[in-house]
Amino acid sequence: MALARLHGGPLDGQIIPLEDEDQSTLILPYSETQLTYRRDGEATRTGAHDGPTEVAFRFAESGDDISPNDD
Repeated sequence: MALARLHGGPLDGQIIPLEDEDQSTLILPYSETQLTYRRDGEATRTGAHDGPTEVAFRFAESGDDISPNDD
């Protein structure tokens, strides 16, 4: 099992499972739009005994403008 660690954007700091640790892009739902995160570097913790593999993803864009203060 591999995990994606998200950096930047509205999901900064979130960790989500990856189906494929070779993925280069994540498109995630967010409110009424979608967010795109792109892979940022190589996988870490790839050894047999150091926990789940982690891959960093950096925020790239959103489908619409994101305004966290809208109610």
